[in-house]
Amino acid sequence: MASTVKRHLVWMVVLGVMSAMGVNEVAEAGTAYRSRDEIPAKYKWDVSDIFDSWEAWEEACKQFEAKIDEMAGLKGTLAQGPDQLLAAYEIRDELGKLAYLIYRYPALQFDLNQKNTDIRARTQQVFALFEKQSQAEAWFGPEHLTIPLETARKWMEENERLAVYRFAIENLYRLHAHVLDEEGELLLAYSERFSQSPVDIFSALSTADIVFPTITLSNGEEVTITPGTYQAILLTNRNQDDRAAAFEAHYTPYKTHVNTYAAIYNAVLQRDWANAQARNYSSTLEASLYRNNIPVSVVENLIATTRAGVGPLQRYHKLRHKVLGLEDYHLYDSGLPLVDLDKRYDYDDAVTWVIDAVKPLGKEYGAKIRTGFAGGWVDVYETEGKRSGAYSAGTYGVHPYMLINYHGTLNDVFTLAHEMGHTMHTILAQETQPFTYSDPTLFVAEVASTMNEALLLEFMLSKTNDPRERILLLQTAIDNIKNTFYGQVMFAAYELEAHRMVERGDPVTSESLSNLYFGLLQEFFGDSMTLDDTYHIAWSRIPHFYRSPYYVYQYATCFASSAKLFKDITNPKSSRRTRREAVDRYLTLLKSGSSDYPMELLKKAGVDLSQPETVQAVIDQMNDLVDRLEKEIAKL
Repeated sequence: MASTVKRHLVWMVVLGVMSAMGVNEVAEAGTAYRSRDEIPAKYKWDVSDIFDSWEAWEEACKQFEAKIDEMAGLKGTLAQGPDQLLAAYEIRDELGKLAYLIYRYPALQFDLNQKNTDIRARTQQVFALFEKQSQAEAWFGPEHLTIPLETARKWMEENERLAVYRFAIENLYRLHAHVLDEEGELLLAYSERFSQSPVDIFSALSTADIVFPTITLSNGEEVTITPGTYQAILLTNRNQDDRAAAFEAHYTPYKTHVNTYAAIYNAVLQRDWANAQARNYSSTLEASLYRNNIPVSVVENLIATTRAGVGPLQRYHKLRHKVLGLEDYHLYDSGLPLVDLDKRYDYDDAVTWVIDAVKPLGKEYGAKIRTGFAGGWVDVYETEGKRSGAYSAGTYGVHPYMLINYHGTLNDVFTLAHEMGHTMHTILAQETQPFTYSDPTLFVAEVASTMNEALLLEFMLSKTNDPRERILLLQTAIDNIKNTFYGQVMFAAYELEAHRMVERGDPVTSESLSNLYFGLLQEFFGDSMTLDDTYHIAWSRIPHFYRSPYYVYQYATCFASSAKLFKDITNPKSSRRTRREAVDRYLTLLKSGSSDYPMELLKKAGVDLSQPETVQAVIDQMNDLVDRLEKEIAKL
């Protein structure tokens, strides 16, 4: 795929919820898969909003291919004047809009049944078209850069429609040092066909081909330890032996194939380093950050500040150890609720709570969320073959699609708010920005999702006087920091060091990867728990490592950003006008899409991530929440 199209489509891969240990699926232990035919239409998404038939999809693919040829026909014309340059940009936009549609239509259906090889073949057909597009556009960047920047600026002054692309054009010249000549770009375009292969292999091995063991719980129930049932046992089963057995069983297929996973991940690392070298970057991290003009020091400082601030995390786990009354406290005990509250949350109730919780963001925001929940946008319940986890997939010209696997846990309620935050970010950006800037920058992608979660937490705390539920809600807030901040920084430290292994020429094996991961677990958790040897290979099942390298650190930077914005919006000591201005700045951020560099967008909203105090504020917030939790437990 061309890089522009790739950025548009990355949403479906990366926008989801991950826990600190990479487990993001929530289900009720022992729940059988339901047939999709049994589920009411309002709880399923409607892909006919994209195309009403495969014939219509095939016609769109033909249109896409024709546009590719039209783009290729513009080669050699850019220097002729502003009209010719504008024509190229507008055709690229038309290709991007079509790319959303022809990819989403099969991809969304495949995620409802990942055993359907016919639909998998159709997605591969789309990727073949994207490869053809990459090759047809390989000339564009090098030819564009033969036009002097001052000439391009003069043309933008003369042509109002061309001026829409000012930020994109000036950024292209900034990226000049890393754009190759036409022959080099064409060779990289040819290599695109292989870049997706590690992800496809990981997905096939981890979804279509994986076989999870069945265990017998202490109550005599037989359970297959799928991702959903595994996480449910960790969250709901009070018998530690059951949790231990589920833990070992769930990791059995990963342990069996750990060398294969290592080979797949090595392919990802080698691919990233080869692309970085080809484009004259000094490191894979620089290559990842350069497009968005983010200094390498932002990630390095994030990791260093967090590593120095693991004290509150370890204090929380020691408190959990004490409250749970366990002789030995393990990582598979870390998600268990501190108190019993036999409560399931109905999906329709959860929808109402999310809508009510975001009232501080204004009526327009609330109205759009109601539309999103009304029907056709969200696929709610787990069924056989459906992709695990949760995501929001932007679909330009239609609406976003949200995949959820809802089983009524408290975590599910917050996942719903999280993904709707992504959906709202996409809607506001696409409604406000021209297509070329309509894709929200990934660096701020998690701000909207974590803002929704923070608002939901305060709403739910305000509506309950049940001390046990309040403890669980505080635990949810702490776990959110544990998972979204500490966990993602640990992941970021892991993949940064894994990439540096390749950059140094060190061997990448299952042993070296496992030792790296386990060492980080020891550093982050210290003496607050017993770390089982099996966790050496936990890296092997974390999808983000394979699908979206150098993404997870943004969960942490976004969490820090949203914490600052949330305080500005809800601070009771501020005047109503001040809070309203904070809301306006926040909504402007969501509407800005990718129209400026992300650090600049955040600064306009009132957040400066170049300052270590922004990161430290989250660590301090964690410490305060643990203090509050201790007091609530003492009262109970």
